[in-house]
Amino acid sequence: MSESLPKTLYLASEASSPEHGVKHLAIIMDGNQRWAKARHLPKNAGHRAGAKNVVPLAEACADAGIVCLTLFAFSTENWTRPRREVNLLMELMRGMLENDISELNRRGVRLNVIGDRSRFAADLQEQMDRAERLTWHNDALQLNIAANFGGRWDILQAAKQLARDVASGQLDPIALDNLTEDNFTSYLSLGKAPAPDLCVRTGGDQRISNFLLWDFAYTEFYFTDTYFPDFDASQLRRALESFSERQRRFGSRP
Repeated sequence: MSESLPKTLYLASEASSPEHGVKHLAIIMDGNQRWAKARHLPKNAGHRAGAKNVVPLAEACADAGIVCLTLFAFSTENWTRPRREVNLLMELMRGMLENDISELNRRGVRLNVIGDRSRFAADLQEQMDRAERLTWHNDALQLNIAANFGGRWDILQAAKQLARDVASGQLDPIALDNLTEDNFTSYLSLGKAPAPDLCVRTGGDQRISNFLLWDFAYTEFYFTDTYFPDFDASQLRRALESFSERQRRFGSRP
């Protein structure tokens, strides 16, 4: 693999805030199998419908003025699911990287895969790398796909990398006395990109499931019973409208 690209594009920090106020949106995509069950379809049909919704949703986000979209596609815990289901999810990931990347590139979307890639098959890792390089110069929307990702893993790998930098001499141990949250954040998967303003979870559950634990410190949340395959532009508008009615104080008083 050639030299790695920087972790993130800083579009969200450079862009003006849209009217609804959300520059960085995170989505926990849930409810695919329940969507299929409600329609008396095989479980696999739900995952396929969810995968098919990624590109239209990314386009809807770009049209709404959102500049960074982070999707929770596959968690570190999802490996415990039945092998047939895991294999399908890998197949769908390959399909998106092979078939949908042209459309995403045409729309000016920059793809960034975050998470531990080491457990994925070599060909899938290569596809991720190619897709990132193909879309690197795009600036309409940054699409972060969290794959084999976990919030605890992210914090742990950041701490390990910091320790390696100290051990290799790239970071002066004395500098650790001045280590700040901002410095440490640069070691996380999202780098110095602004934290999500809003996280949407589809499917009815109300938990964050080991997603962006560090980054969610002051993120607003929107939970909906809508299953992910049905979360379209109109559902997105409802979430953004809900966010626009909130007052974010970040621990202070008005």
